[in-house]
Amino acid sequence: MEIRQACSPKEAKRFDTDELRGSFLFERLFQEGAIQMTYSHIDRTVVGGAVPLAEPLPLVSNKQIGSPGFLDRREIGIFNIGGDATITAGDEDFDLTRTDCLYLPKGGAEVTFASADAANPARLYFVSTPAHQRYKAKKITAKDANRIDLGTQPDANIRVLRQYIHPDVCQSCQLVMGMTMIEDGSVWNTMPCHSHDRRSEVYLYFDMAQGTRVVHLMGEPDETRHLFVDNEQAVISPGWSIHSGVGTGRYGFIWSMAGDNQDFDDMDFVAMGGLR
Repeated sequence: MEIRQACSPKEAKRFDTDELRGSFLFERLFQEGAIQMTYSHIDRTVVGGAVPLAEPLPLVSNKQIGSPGFLDRREIGIFNIGGDATITAGDEDFDLTRTDCLYLPKGGAEVTFASADAANPARLYFVSTPAHQRYKAKKITAKDANRIDLGTQPDANIRVLRQYIHPDVCQSCQLVMGMTMIEDGSVWNTMPCHSHDRRSEVYLYFDMAQGTRVVHLMGEPDETRHLFVDNEQAVISPGWSIHSGVGTGRYGFIWSMAGDNQDFDDMDFVAMGGLR
Protein backbone atom coordinates (compact mmCIF):
# COMPACT_ATOMS: atom_id res chain seq x y z
CA MET A 1 0.00 0.00 0.00
CA GLU A 2 1.43 3.32 -1.08
CA ILE A 3 1.45 6.08 1.56
CA ARG A 4 0.71 9.75 0.84
CA GLN A 5 1.43 12.39 3.45
CA ALA A 6 -0.80 15.43 3.90
CA CYS A 7 0.56 18.62 2.34
CA SER A 8 -0.09 22.19 3.44
CA PRO A 9 -0.87 24.93 0.90
CA LYS A 10 2.47 26.56 1.79
CA GLU A 11 4.28 23.42 0.59
CA ALA A 12 2.09 22.75 -2.42
CA LYS A 13 2.57 26.19 -3.97
CA ARG A 14 6.30 25.39 -4.29
CA PHE A 15 5.85 21.96 -5.92
CA ASP A 16 7.02 21.32 -9.45
CA THR A 17 4.91 19.13 -11.77
CA ASP A 18 6.33 15.79 -10.58
CA GLU A 19 5.91 16.73 -6.91
CA LEU A 20 2.36 17.92 -7.49
CA ARG A 21 1.40 14.73 -9.33
CA GLY A 22 3.18 12.55 -6.77
CA SER A 23 1.28 14.14 -3.90
CA PHE A 24 -2.25 14.43 -5.28
CA LEU A 25 -2.70 12.19 -8.36
CA PHE A 26 -3.37 8.43 -8.35
CA GLU A 27 -2.13 7.29 -11.76
CA ARG A 28 -2.25 3.46 -11.66
CA LEU A 29 -5.37 2.40 -9.80
CA PHE A 30 -6.41 -0.47 -12.08
CA GLN A 31 -4.05 -3.40 -12.68
CA GLU A 32 -5.44 -6.66 -14.09
CA GLY A 33 -5.61 -9.45 -11.52
CA ALA A 34 -4.66 -7.18 -8.63
CA ILE A 35 -5.84 -4.69 -6.02
CA GLN A 36 -4.03 -1.36 -5.87
CA MET A 37 -4.43 0.82 -2.77
CA THR A 38 -3.07 4.14 -1.55
CA TYR A 39 -3.37 5.38 2.03
CA SER A 40 -3.66 9.15 2.32
CA HIS A 41 -3.16 10.95 5.61
CA ILE A 42 -5.76 13.45 4.41
CA ASP A 43 -8.72 12.24 6.51
CA ARG A 44 -6.99 8.80 6.55
CA THR A 45 -8.66 7.98 3.25
CA VAL A 46 -7.83 4.79 1.36
CA VAL A 47 -8.30 4.98 -2.43
CA GLY A 48 -8.13 1.80 -4.46
CA GLY A 49 -8.95 -0.16 -7.58
CA ALA A 50 -9.48 -3.87 -8.21
CA VAL A 51 -9.63 -5.80 -11.48
CA PRO A 52 -10.38 -9.46 -10.68
CA LEU A 53 -9.88 -11.97 -13.49
CA ALA A 54 -10.41 -15.74 -13.17
CA GLU A 55 -9.69 -15.75 -9.42
CA PRO A 56 -11.45 -13.60 -6.80
CA LEU A 57 -9.35 -10.96 -5.07
CA PRO A 58 -9.52 -10.65 -1.26
CA LEU A 59 -9.48 -7.22 0.36
CA VAL A 60 -6.85 -7.60 3.05
CA SER A 61 -5.65 -5.34 5.83
CA ASN A 62 -2.07 -4.31 6.44
CA LYS A 63 0.04 -2.43 8.96
CA GLN A 64 -1.20 0.98 7.85
CA ILE A 65 -4.83 -0.01 8.44
CA GLY A 66 -3.86 -1.12 11.96
CA SER A 67 -6.44 -3.86 12.49
CA PRO A 68 -6.66 -7.56 11.54
CA GLY A 69 -9.59 -7.01 9.17
CA PHE A 70 -9.82 -4.19 6.63
CA LEU A 71 -13.31 -3.21 7.81
CA ASP A 72 -12.79 -3.67 11.55
CA ARG A 73 -12.82 0.10 12.02
CA ARG A 74 -13.58 1.32 8.50
CA GLU A 75 -16.44 1.71 6.05
CA ILE A 76 -16.10 1.48 2.28
CA GLY A 77 -17.90 2.54 -0.88
CA ILE A 78 -17.33 0.54 -4.07
CA PHE A 79 -18.32 1.53 -7.62
CA ASN A 80 -18.22 -0.80 -10.60
CA ILE A 81 -17.15 0.88 -13.85
CA GLY A 82 -16.44 -2.32 -15.80
CA GLY A 83 -17.97 -5.73 -16.46
CA ASP A 84 -20.34 -7.50 -14.08
CA ALA A 85 -18.99 -8.16 -10.60
CA THR A 86 -19.85 -10.09 -7.46
CA ILE A 87 -18.67 -8.72 -4.14
CA THR A 88 -18.82 -11.11 -1.21
CA ALA A 89 -18.92 -9.63 2.28
CA GLY A 90 -19.04 -12.34 4.92
CA ASP A 91 -21.90 -14.64 3.90
CA GLU A 92 -23.59 -12.07 1.60
CA ASP A 93 -23.12 -11.76 -2.16
CA PHE A 94 -23.80 -8.51 -4.01
CA ASP A 95 -23.97 -8.45 -7.82
CA LEU A 96 -22.92 -5.15 -9.36
CA THR A 97 -23.29 -4.07 -12.98
CA ARG A 98 -21.69 -0.97 -14.44
CA THR A 99 -22.43 2.23 -12.40
CA ASP A 100 -23.78 0.23 -9.43
CA CYS A 101 -22.41 1.10 -6.00
CA LEU A 102 -22.06 -0.92 -2.80
CA TYR A 103 -21.73 0.46 0.71
CA LEU A 104 -20.19 -1.83 3.33
CA PRO A 105 -20.08 -0.80 7.00
CA LYS A 106 -17.48 -1.35 9.68
CA GLY A 107 -17.63 -4.74 11.33
CA GLY A 108 -14.88 -7.00 10.14
CA ALA A 109 -16.60 -8.94 7.36
CA GLU A 110 -14.15 -10.54 4.94
CA VAL A 111 -14.54 -9.03 1.47
CA THR A 112 -13.65 -10.52 -1.91
CA PHE A 113 -14.03 -9.10 -5.41
CA ALA A 114 -14.91 -11.34 -8.39
CA SER A 115 -15.69 -10.83 -12.08
CA ALA A 116 -18.51 -12.66 -13.84
CA ASP A 117 -16.36 -12.91 -16.99
CA ALA A 118 -12.56 -12.71 -16.92
CA ALA A 119 -12.61 -11.62 -20.57
CA ASN A 120 -14.70 -8.58 -19.58
CA PRO A 121 -13.54 -8.02 -16.00
CA ALA A 122 -15.09 -5.78 -13.41
CA ARG A 123 -13.26 -2.56 -12.64
CA LEU A 124 -14.00 -1.79 -9.03
CA TYR A 125 -13.13 1.63 -7.64
CA PHE A 126 -13.33 2.06 -3.88
CA VAL A 127 -12.84 4.66 -1.19
CA SER A 128 -12.60 3.80 2.51
CA THR A 129 -12.64 6.04 5.59
CA PRO A 130 -12.57 5.43 9.36
CA ALA A 131 -15.96 4.65 10.90
CA HIS A 132 -17.31 4.79 14.46
CA GLN A 133 -20.66 3.03 14.02
CA ARG A 134 -22.03 0.09 12.08
CA TYR A 135 -24.81 0.72 9.58
CA LYS A 136 -26.41 -1.63 7.05
CA ALA A 137 -24.72 -2.82 3.88
CA LYS A 138 -26.57 -1.52 0.85
CA LYS A 139 -26.38 -1.84 -2.92
CA ILE A 140 -27.36 1.35 -4.76
CA THR A 141 -28.10 1.54 -8.49
CA ALA A 142 -28.28 4.66 -10.64
CA LYS A 143 -32.07 4.50 -10.35
CA ASP A 144 -31.85 4.38 -6.54
CA ALA A 145 -29.56 7.42 -6.33
CA ASN A 146 -30.73 11.00 -5.96
CA ARG A 147 -30.59 12.61 -9.41
CA ILE A 148 -29.77 16.31 -9.73
CA ASP A 149 -29.64 18.02 -13.14
CA LEU A 150 -27.18 20.91 -13.21
CA GLY A 151 -25.66 23.48 -15.54
CA THR A 152 -26.52 25.32 -18.75
CA GLN A 153 -25.34 25.06 -22.33
CA PRO A 154 -24.11 28.68 -22.50
CA ASP A 155 -21.85 27.86 -19.53
CA ALA A 156 -20.79 24.52 -21.13
CA ASN A 157 -21.47 22.63 -17.90
CA ILE A 158 -24.64 20.56 -18.34
CA ARG A 159 -24.25 17.48 -16.15
CA VAL A 160 -26.21 14.87 -14.23
CA LEU A 161 -25.15 14.39 -10.61
CA ARG A 162 -26.26 11.30 -8.71
CA GLN A 163 -25.88 10.96 -4.94
CA TYR A 164 -25.38 7.29 -4.01
CA ILE A 165 -23.89 7.13 -0.51
CA HIS A 166 -25.70 10.12 0.95
CA PRO A 167 -27.87 10.58 4.07
CA ASP A 168 -31.05 10.62 1.95
CA VAL A 169 -30.14 7.32 0.25
CA CYS A 170 -27.75 5.26 2.39
CA GLN A 171 -26.61 5.83 5.96
CA SER A 172 -22.86 6.01 6.60
CA CYS A 173 -20.57 7.44 9.24
CA GLN A 174 -18.70 10.06 7.21
CA LEU A 175 -18.26 8.71 3.69
CA VAL A 176 -20.32 10.39 0.95
CA MET A 177 -20.05 9.23 -2.67
CA GLY A 178 -21.71 9.86 -5.99
CA MET A 179 -21.26 10.06 -9.74
CA THR A 180 -21.47 12.96 -12.16
CA MET A 181 -21.70 12.55 -15.93
CA ILE A 182 -20.95 15.46 -18.25
CA GLU A 183 -23.33 15.81 -21.19
CA ASP A 184 -21.96 15.74 -24.73
CA GLY A 185 -21.01 19.26 -25.78
CA SER A 186 -20.26 20.38 -22.23
CA VAL A 187 -16.78 20.47 -20.71
CA TRP A 188 -16.82 21.93 -17.18
CA ASN A 189 -17.65 19.83 -14.13
CA THR A 190 -17.79 22.66 -11.58
CA MET A 191 -17.43 26.35 -12.31
CA PRO A 192 -17.56 28.68 -10.46
CA CYS A 193 -15.42 26.49 -8.26
CA HIS A 194 -15.47 26.02 -4.51
CA SER A 195 -13.60 24.57 -1.57
CA HIS A 196 -14.86 23.20 1.75
CA ASP A 197 -12.35 23.37 4.56
CA ARG A 198 -14.39 20.92 6.64
CA ARG A 199 -14.06 18.04 4.16
CA SER A 200 -11.62 16.51 1.72
CA GLU A 201 -12.69 15.13 -1.64
CA VAL A 202 -11.48 12.58 -4.18
CA TYR A 203 -12.34 12.60 -7.89
CA LEU A 204 -11.98 9.54 -10.13
CA TYR A 205 -12.22 10.60 -13.78
CA PHE A 206 -13.51 7.89 -16.13
CA ASP A 207 -15.56 7.12 -19.27
CA MET A 208 -12.98 8.99 -21.37
CA ALA A 209 -12.05 8.19 -24.96
CA GLN A 210 -8.42 7.51 -25.78
CA GLY A 211 -6.52 10.76 -26.02
CA THR A 212 -9.01 12.71 -23.91
CA ARG A 213 -7.67 14.56 -20.87
CA VAL A 214 -9.23 16.49 -18.02
CA VAL A 215 -7.43 19.58 -16.80
CA HIS A 216 -8.04 19.39 -13.06
CA LEU A 217 -7.70 22.71 -11.25
CA MET A 218 -6.54 22.71 -7.64
CA GLY A 219 -4.73 24.85 -5.08
CA GLU A 220 -5.77 27.93 -3.14
CA PRO A 221 -7.99 30.33 -5.12
CA ASP A 222 -5.19 32.88 -5.44
CA GLU A 223 -2.49 30.22 -6.04
CA THR A 224 -4.09 27.74 -8.47
CA ARG A 225 -2.30 24.77 -9.98
CA HIS A 226 -3.38 22.21 -12.58
CA LEU A 227 -3.01 18.51 -13.34
CA PHE A 228 -3.57 16.80 -16.69
CA VAL A 229 -5.55 13.66 -15.81
CA ASP A 230 -6.02 10.55 -17.96
CA ASN A 231 -8.88 8.04 -17.97
CA GLU A 232 -9.37 6.14 -14.69
CA GLN A 233 -7.02 8.32 -12.71
CA ALA A 234 -7.99 10.00 -9.46
CA VAL A 235 -7.11 13.23 -7.67
CA ILE A 236 -7.36 13.90 -3.94
CA SER A 237 -8.35 17.39 -2.91
CA PRO A 238 -7.59 18.63 0.62
CA GLY A 239 -10.01 20.99 2.31
CA TRP A 240 -7.94 24.09 1.51
CA SER A 241 -7.96 23.41 -2.23
CA ILE A 242 -10.45 24.24 -4.95
CA HIS A 243 -11.47 21.36 -7.23
CA SER A 244 -12.78 21.89 -10.70
CA GLY A 245 -12.07 20.45 -14.10
CA VAL A 246 -12.49 20.95 -17.82
CA GLY A 247 -12.27 18.14 -20.37
CA THR A 248 -11.08 17.90 -23.93
CA GLY A 249 -13.88 15.39 -24.60
CA ARG A 250 -16.54 13.28 -22.93
CA TYR A 251 -15.94 12.23 -19.33
CA GLY A 252 -17.55 11.50 -15.99
CA PHE A 253 -16.27 11.37 -12.46
CA ILE A 254 -16.96 9.58 -9.20
CA TRP A 255 -16.63 11.88 -6.22
CA SER A 256 -16.23 11.03 -2.58
CA MET A 257 -16.03 13.17 0.53
CA ALA A 258 -14.90 12.65 4.10
CA GLY A 259 -14.54 14.98 7.06
CA ASP A 260 -16.54 16.85 9.66
CA ASN A 261 -20.00 16.61 8.08
CA GLN A 262 -22.11 15.06 5.33
CA ASP A 263 -23.79 18.29 4.22
CA PHE A 264 -23.48 18.24 0.43
CA ASP A 265 -24.22 21.98 0.19
CA ASP A 266 -21.47 22.97 2.64
CA MET A 267 -19.32 24.75 0.03
CA ASP A 268 -17.24 27.91 0.04
CA PHE A 269 -17.75 29.27 -3.47
CA VAL A 270 -15.03 31.34 -5.11
CA ALA A 271 -15.91 34.30 -7.30
CA MET A 272 -14.40 34.18 -10.78
CA GLY A 273 -12.56 37.42 -10.06
CA GLY A 274 -10.86 35.82 -7.07
CA LEU A 275 -9.09 33.12 -9.09
CA ARG A 276 -5.42 33.53 -9.93
